[in-house]
Amino acid sequence: MNLRTIPLLAGLAAVVLVAAPARSQQQIEAKVDLAWNRYYPTEEVGAILQRLAAAHPDLASLDIIGESHEGRPMWLFTINNPETGNDLDKPAIYIDGSIHANEIQATETVLYSIWYLLEAYDEVPAIRDLVDRTAWYFVPIVNPDGRASWFDEPHTPNSSRTGVAPIDDDNDGLFDEDGPDDLDGDGFIEMMWRKDPFGTHRRNPRDPRQFERVSTEPRADGTREYGDWSMAGQEGIDNDGDGRINEDAKGGYDMNRNWPSGWQPDHVQRGAGAYPLCWPETRAVAEFILSKPNIAAGQAYHNTGGMILRGPGASWRESDYPRQDVAVYDEIAKAGAEMLPFYRPMVIHADLYTVHGGFVNWIAEGLGIVSFTNELWTEKRILQNGQDPDSEARQRWQDRVLFGQTWSDWQEVEHPEYGTVLVGGGTKFSSRIPPPFMLEEECHRNFAFTAFHAGEMPLLRFEAIKATPLDGGLWQLDVAIRNDRLIPSRTARAADKGIGTPDRLTVSVAGGAVVAAGTMRNGLSTTFDPVANRPESLLVEGGIPGRDTRWFRFIVKAAAGSDITIAYQAEKATDLETTFALEASE
Repeated sequence: MNLRTIPLLAGLAAVVLVAAPARSQQQIEAKVDLAWNRYYPTEEVGAILQRLAAAHPDLASLDIIGESHEGRPMWLFTINNPETGNDLDKPAIYIDGSIHANEIQATETVLYSIWYLLEAYDEVPAIRDLVDRTAWYFVPIVNPDGRASWFDEPHTPNSSRTGVAPIDDDNDGLFDEDGPDDLDGDGFIEMMWRKDPFGTHRRNPRDPRQFERVSTEPRADGTREYGDWSMAGQEGIDNDGDGRINEDAKGGYDMNRNWPSGWQPDHVQRGAGAYPLCWPETRAVAEFILSKPNIAAGQAYHNTGGMILRGPGASWRESDYPRQDVAVYDEIAKAGAEMLPFYRPMVIHADLYTVHGGFVNWIAEGLGIVSFTNELWTEKRILQNGQDPDSEARQRWQDRVLFGQTWSDWQEVEHPEYGTVLVGGGTKFSSRIPPPFMLEEECHRNFAFTAFHAGEMPLLRFEAIKATPLDGGLWQLDVAIRNDRLIPSRTARAADKGIGTPDRLTVSVAGGAVVAAGTMRNGLSTTFDPVANRPESLLVEGGIPGRDTRWFRFIVKAAAGSDITIAYQAEKATDLETTFALEASE
């Protein structure tokens, strides 16, 4: 406790014991102090990553894997403890955000994950253990040009999803010539309403900020009710004189439809691009991931809706997941649903919509990596009743909790086609993203889910090794390999499609030889399935299943006391090796 002298009114002094501010058990003594109640523009993200790497050189490294269309760096942040091994020798998780640039909290969630892993390493044993046995690869912004545009230019909550390479959206031979216009000059693209004697809406008499739809049912006399207003779309004018408004904005493609697995051309899957990986950003990410065969888990952050999504993205027989893999996905997603209020585990094509060429579909179906997309934030949280809010409830939230900071009152603006229009409504910060005071919780809960996912990457060990002497100088060697985590060392998808390299179990005998080998049904089996060739090196096509044990039997010819070396190699797990003298097991 601290001693402080407090002067009394009578001029005397008394010594009073005042407790020093106590640090909560959950708080971290951070080397890099960052605020998690704000959103960081693109350039600040790069500076933060450099600060984190400089503060933790023993665990972190920062690289650039490519450049965006406009030449911005694509940052790669790696966390690995070299004292426990090279990153390629450990199971790794790949995490990215903001492939859709307007989904801005995705980047903050990646940043928070990096920050927490590094800053908690010396203080939280569970984090230290996780970092010591695994490797982490982060790309905080897949679409840096789009994110920069969202922060720097007028946008809606939904715009700047795309990259910024020019696209002729309306097929008129011009590129990006007719996007939204900030008619009232407030820095946002909002909605327009025009006067209309046959309007579909009227202003709510209790709250004229709200427009309510009039009934479409005819009256008893056959007449119909009309409102005074009709929606005129987002702020904008007909810049190219073709009679349409806002039909060719900047960009117009979708990097999350540009991945090889299940890719379809633009007339089937809008925004897919000319061919898979045609954009510099997607190609840079793909080349990096393909250089890291140790990646066993994947996580992409998006928004919004509170979803834990897995593939398949399209309902094709060849993309359906084997039941062994589905069991793994379901178990991890179930944990996520407990950790993330109002989030729902969902299958993309069955529960959401069809996606051809999606990122998590490529790494799951094309590379056999257990992968999820989290759609961050759900408006079910805004009024604490677990329901999707209607327009009036959303307005109460704006007024009572956000104090109107994400709302622009309706302003009259002269429009060249529509005359006087009303412009206003929610700003680009008004939906899809948590308000700043709720951002840290959203980041932490999603990071905790991803840490759980990473913690379930394969962890192998020798569960049992038993040597039994036989006649004729032969020995029977039974080996049990255990996986203590949920994710198998090779997914069933990878085994079925021949993706990557199979696991391998080898036995070396000093002064002797392996004469037969194969797999056993279990540890009590009296027989085994022998391989035809090279018994000293067994290919284990199915790997070691999650939370399970596989048994193998080798028949070796060797003298008692000979050294035996057993090694197990897996792309997505830390290799095992042990050497011992050949003696009869008890």
